[in-house]
Amino acid sequence: MSDSDQLRLAIAARLRAAREQSGLSQGQAAKLLDMQRPTISEIEAGRRRVAADELAGFGRIYDVSISWLAEEKPEVSDPAAELAARELAKLKPQDFDNVMKLLRSLRKSGGDRK
Repeated sequence: MSDSDQLRLAIAARLRAAREQSGLSQGQAAKLLDMQRPTISEIEAGRRRVAADELAGFGRIYDVSISWLAEEKPEVSDPAAELAARELAKLKPQDFDNVMKLLRSLRKSGGDRK
Protein backbone atom coordinates (compact mmCIF):
# COMPACT_ATOMS: atom_id res chain seq x y z
CA MET A 1 0.00 0.00 0.00
CA SER A 2 1.42 3.38 -1.00
CA ASP A 3 1.95 6.29 1.38
CA SER A 4 -0.85 8.22 -0.31
CA ASP A 5 -3.22 5.27 0.15
CA GLN A 6 -2.31 5.06 3.83
CA LEU A 7 -2.87 8.79 4.26
CA ARG A 8 -6.24 8.61 2.48
CA LEU A 9 -7.33 5.77 4.79
CA ALA A 10 -6.16 7.68 7.87
CA ILE A 11 -8.10 10.77 6.79
CA ALA A 12 -11.13 8.59 6.07
CA ALA A 13 -11.00 7.09 9.57
CA ARG A 14 -10.67 10.53 11.18
CA LEU A 15 -13.58 11.87 9.12
CA ARG A 16 -15.80 9.00 10.21
CA ALA A 17 -14.79 9.36 13.86
CA ALA A 18 -15.37 13.12 13.73
CA ARG A 19 -18.79 12.65 12.15
CA GLU A 20 -19.81 10.09 14.74
CA GLN A 21 -18.50 12.29 17.56
CA SER A 22 -20.53 15.20 16.20
CA GLY A 23 -23.66 13.04 16.29
CA LEU A 24 -24.40 13.38 12.59
CA SER A 25 -25.50 10.62 10.25
CA GLN A 26 -23.91 10.33 6.83
CA GLY A 27 -27.12 11.71 5.34
CA GLN A 28 -27.12 14.73 7.64
CA ALA A 29 -23.46 15.46 6.89
CA ALA A 30 -24.13 15.13 3.16
CA LYS A 31 -27.00 17.59 3.35
CA LEU A 32 -24.91 20.13 5.27
CA LEU A 33 -22.11 19.80 2.71
CA ASP A 34 -24.41 19.72 -0.34
CA MET A 35 -23.22 16.21 -1.24
CA GLN A 36 -24.91 12.87 -1.78
CA ARG A 37 -24.87 10.36 1.10
CA PRO A 38 -23.00 7.75 -0.99
CA THR A 39 -20.23 10.32 -1.49
CA ILE A 40 -19.76 10.54 2.29
CA SER A 41 -19.73 6.74 2.46
CA GLU A 42 -17.09 6.48 -0.28
CA ILE A 43 -14.92 9.11 1.42
CA GLU A 44 -15.18 7.42 4.83
CA ALA A 45 -14.30 4.06 3.26
CA GLY A 46 -11.19 5.62 1.71
CA ARG A 47 -12.35 4.87 -1.83
CA ARG A 48 -12.71 8.54 -2.80
CA ARG A 49 -10.19 11.35 -2.39
CA VAL A 50 -11.21 14.49 -0.53
CA ALA A 51 -10.66 17.89 -2.13
CA ALA A 52 -9.25 20.72 -0.02
CA ASP A 53 -12.54 22.65 -0.02
CA GLU A 54 -14.39 19.50 1.03
CA LEU A 55 -11.92 18.94 3.86
CA ALA A 56 -12.56 22.51 5.03
CA GLY A 57 -16.31 21.84 4.97
CA PHE A 58 -15.92 18.66 7.00
CA GLY A 59 -13.79 20.49 9.53
CA ARG A 60 -16.43 23.22 9.85
CA ILE A 61 -19.43 20.94 10.39
CA TYR A 62 -17.53 18.50 12.66
CA ASP A 63 -15.81 21.29 14.61
CA VAL A 64 -12.31 19.93 14.03
CA SER A 65 -9.32 21.54 12.39
CA ILE A 66 -8.23 20.70 8.86
CA SER A 67 -4.76 19.99 10.19
CA TRP A 68 -6.16 17.36 12.57
CA LEU A 69 -8.07 15.71 9.74
CA ALA A 70 -5.08 15.72 7.39
CA GLU A 71 -2.27 15.00 9.85
CA GLU A 72 -0.16 12.26 8.32
CA LYS A 73 1.12 10.75 11.55
CA PRO A 74 -1.25 11.32 14.46
CA GLU A 75 0.10 10.92 17.98
CA VAL A 76 -2.66 8.42 18.78
CA SER A 77 -3.46 5.65 16.33
CA ASP A 78 -7.17 5.45 17.23
CA PRO A 79 -9.20 8.33 15.73
CA ALA A 80 -11.93 7.91 18.35
CA ALA A 81 -9.34 8.26 21.12
CA GLU A 82 -7.95 11.38 19.42
CA LEU A 83 -11.40 12.94 19.30
CA ALA A 84 -12.11 11.99 22.90
CA ALA A 85 -8.88 13.68 23.99
CA ARG A 86 -9.80 16.83 22.04
CA GLU A 87 -13.23 16.94 23.66
CA LEU A 88 -11.81 16.32 27.14
CA ALA A 89 -9.44 19.25 26.68
CA LYS A 90 -12.46 21.55 26.20
CA LEU A 91 -14.10 20.63 29.52
CA LYS A 92 -14.15 22.74 32.65
CA PRO A 93 -11.87 21.31 35.37
CA GLN A 94 -14.76 20.02 37.50
CA ASP A 95 -16.44 18.38 34.51
CA PHE A 96 -13.12 16.81 33.52
CA ASP A 97 -12.77 15.37 37.05
CA ASN A 98 -16.28 13.93 36.84
CA VAL A 99 -15.53 12.27 33.50
CA MET A 100 -12.31 10.80 34.89
CA LYS A 101 -14.20 9.40 37.91
CA LEU A 102 -16.70 7.82 35.55
CA LEU A 103 -13.91 6.27 33.47
CA ARG A 104 -12.22 4.85 36.56
CA SER A 105 -15.56 3.43 37.69
CA LEU A 106 -16.09 1.78 34.30
CA ARG A 107 -12.61 0.24 34.36
CA LYS A 108 -13.21 -1.17 37.86
CA SER A 109 -16.49 -2.73 36.72
CA GLY A 110 -14.74 -4.57 33.88
CA GLY A 111 -15.44 -2.10 31.09
CA ASP A 112 -11.90 -2.27 29.69
CA ARG A 113 -11.65 -2.20 25.90
CA LYS A 114 -9.90 -5.21 24.42
